[in-house]
Amino acid sequence: MRSGLPAGAPASRREVLTVSALNREARRLLESGFGVLWVEGEISNIARPGSGHWYFSLKDSSAQVQCAMFQQRNRLLAFRPADGDQVQLRARVSLYEPRGNYQLIVDFMEPAGEGALRQAFEKLKLKLDAQGLFDAARKRALPGIPRQIGILTSPSGAAVRDILKVLRRRFPSVPVIVYPVRVQGDGAAEEIAAMLKTAVKRNECDVLILARGGGSLEDLWAFNDEALAHAIADCPIPTVSAVGHEVDVTIADLVADLRAPTPSAAAELVVPDRNAWQRTLMGLRRRFDSSVTRLIRDRRDSWKGLCRRLLRVHPAGTIEQHVQRTDEIAQRLRLTMNNTLSTRTSRLAEQISHLRRVAPARRVEMLLGKSEALARRLNESMRQRLSADQSRLAVSIATLDAISPLATLGRGYAILQRETDGSIVRRAQEVKKDDILNARLGEGRLKTKVTEIIEE
Repeated sequence: MRSGLPAGAPASRREVLTVSALNREARRLLESGFGVLWVEGEISNIARPGSGHWYFSLKDSSAQVQCAMFQQRNRLLAFRPADGDQVQLRARVSLYEPRGNYQLIVDFMEPAGEGALRQAFEKLKLKLDAQGLFDAARKRALPGIPRQIGILTSPSGAAVRDILKVLRRRFPSVPVIVYPVRVQGDGAAEEIAAMLKTAVKRNECDVLILARGGGSLEDLWAFNDEALAHAIADCPIPTVSAVGHEVDVTIADLVADLRAPTPSAAAELVVPDRNAWQRTLMGLRRRFDSSVTRLIRDRRDSWKGLCRRLLRVHPAGTIEQHVQRTDEIAQRLRLTMNNTLSTRTSRLAEQISHLRRVAPARRVEMLLGKSEALARRLNESMRQRLSADQSRLAVSIATLDAISPLATLGRGYAILQRETDGSIVRRAQEVKKDDILNARLGEGRLKTKVTEIIEE
């Protein structure tokens, strides 16, 4: 920055910068003038202090530049650079103001030999993305419990051993088919695509895993093939891509219905945990017991409500209807309980039969015995509750009969009503001589005439 004044201008008219301001302005000009760029060179004097940041020089045969790569970026690298490594850096030009040192701030690094492959990868990625091969809407969900699992990988690699080990631990009853293919080198991508079509044609599996262990970008390049990407996208069977380590991303990972960070993780994703299934079964059993208990309680509360209504209304016809209704409810309850118990028992037997193939027989037999004991206890409890409820209903009916007005008439009392309007006579003063009265007895009625009124 210049003041535009001649060298001999008075000191009061000069624009004088501090060193800090000069370095700050130089930094702004450097960062805005270059932007993000790629630089290739050899690493030297790399330092890794406790802060986790990296500081090193990048040099060629005639020059060098200082570089800094901060922890949040260097921890994402798939390799650990060392002095003498030839690398390509993606960086921006900056200036370290306290010392006035010009430097590069690095946000990505890869071995120099991978530069062309990386550019080809990014170009193909943009092309396939524009074609919609990466869209989440076209990706299918994995089956909850696969009928059979297919693995496309090298039969001699560590990936297939890792997958089979996890599958045996988590859900050993699911069968596995290994479709042998080469996973690197010339022709590997075409071989994988052809085997994928073979697996679709044979229709033996309902989920497929494309697996390979870790390696360099060149080692994984077979999974960055355009034809293979279209074969995966066209595959009607849900596919899981498990190529390399978690930091490795291939075109196959992006096109597949699901990406697993490692082959072992793919095995974890395609089958459920056997122990979790057993816990789910026990949870269903507890829910069944709770449902039966709640149903019995609800029926008992309904019966109590009916009893309270019977106490408020006495006519024999209503009582008989409620008795019949109670019998119907009891019959329906027994049928419902028996049907529910039969259905749950059948379902439990099916699940126990399946678990017998994958779990120790002694535990399955113990669960079956406990289920039968619970069924017997449930039936006995239901019979006892129904018997007790019917006994209480009979007592309630007898009590109502005992306090009925009809029972009072049966003991010799009578109800007198005026013949003219049917009103009940409660005192002698309410009638006159020669009035005609109707007397209702315990059995039958009488018509009487008042001949004399006696007041007491």
